[in-house]
Amino acid sequence: MNKQKKLGLVTLTSLVAGNMIGSGAYLMPASLAVFGTIGIFAWMITAVGIIFLALVYSRLSRRITKPGGPYAYCREAYGDYTGFQVAYNYWLFTWVGNAAISVGFVSYMALFFPSLATHPVQALVVALGTLWTLTLINLGSIRLVGAVQLVTTIVKLIPLLLMAVVGIFYIHLENLMHFNISGVSNIQALLAAGSITLWSFTGFESATIPVERVENPSVLIPKATIFGTLIVAAIYILSAIAIMGIIPLADLTHSTAPYADAVSVIFGPTWGKWVAVAALVAVFGELNGWVLLQGEMPLAAARDGMFPKIFARTAKNGSPILGLIISSVLVSLLLLFRYNASLVEEFTYIILLATFAALIPYIHTSLAELLLLLRSPKEFNRATFYKAGFIALIAFLYTFWAIIGVGQEIVYYGILLYFTGIPVYFWVKHTRSE
Repeated sequence: MNKQKKLGLVTLTSLVAGNMIGSGAYLMPASLAVFGTIGIFAWMITAVGIIFLALVYSRLSRRITKPGGPYAYCREAYGDYTGFQVAYNYWLFTWVGNAAISVGFVSYMALFFPSLATHPVQALVVALGTLWTLTLINLGSIRLVGAVQLVTTIVKLIPLLLMAVVGIFYIHLENLMHFNISGVSNIQALLAAGSITLWSFTGFESATIPVERVENPSVLIPKATIFGTLIVAAIYILSAIAIMGIIPLADLTHSTAPYADAVSVIFGPTWGKWVAVAALVAVFGELNGWVLLQGEMPLAAARDGMFPKIFARTAKNGSPILGLIISSVLVSLLLLFRYNASLVEEFTYIILLATFAALIPYIHTSLAELLLLLRSPKEFNRATFYKAGFIALIAFLYTFWAIIGVGQEIVYYGILLYFTGIPVYFWVKHTRSE
């Protein structure tokens, strides 16, 4: 693949920001309103934790320039089995999450076509049509994928930036005086709210995965990871404060489009409709980025003999053709399985499972650099180790805290999903030995 067809810093940063901003971000203020303004502190805790995780990934991406991101780092640090489980669970996270994002897209479409909210078959057709349209785009040129991601990221940032910059001046302080209205302790409220905000930050590691499609990866991937994470964290926190200050919590709790409602208060209802359109574009762009990654992770693992060989097959342009198709078939089956549920129930159920699957790669990766440093006496020095150790400790503690926050039921079902990887690993090892 020649250099002109690879991803540069701007497009790569848009992949990071675009994969983070989407269905969760635009609904999050309404979801957090039931907790009160303590939800803003949950945003801050999650932002700090994710920034430290982004630093871990950024440092590892300079050391290891193999494709696969967390899979490559963890295989290098811990060995084959942990590397496989990280790849497997990240793959689960991508395609299960894509089912949730597809549902989120339909829920925004329902603002313009209300029948989608009451007719499951119509909703299913729209979700599947959107998924497979983007799958076909990802089977084509990487430049087309990057162009779609760049344009949709710019569009989706406009309402969030508008709220973060302008909305601050329309805050009513009395709306921010209700700190914890959840009926539980502050710690419990922070845990629950933090598990919800985490979904909006997943994807910060996106730049570390398609390494072979990136110009000068050891330089651009760390920059894109940090730039994208910092930009999104700042926008999330400022816009969350603005929306909670503009809309009373009692009204915000029942809002199906909080950004559109807040913009309507400031500029009038016509502007609110345009924000709803931007939200629709945001979810479309988010799904585009994650469809790309649902094929890239198993491709990297399959090339190393850590995933079934079928996932290593690519088209002439380098697209992981069978990985994309198999993953989208699984997304379709999950949507078919859940199509009788309401859009909100379907989205919530799938999103929690996807979040737990993402936390498994995160917690393994958090300590990977320390282990690599201890194995490399020539590179080891106290200053480097202490710096890496501080970053790793904060990243690990945050991820552990986030796992507690998702709740016992999700951890239970998430562990069951984790165990499904064991027979797959058995098959991979058996075929390699042959």
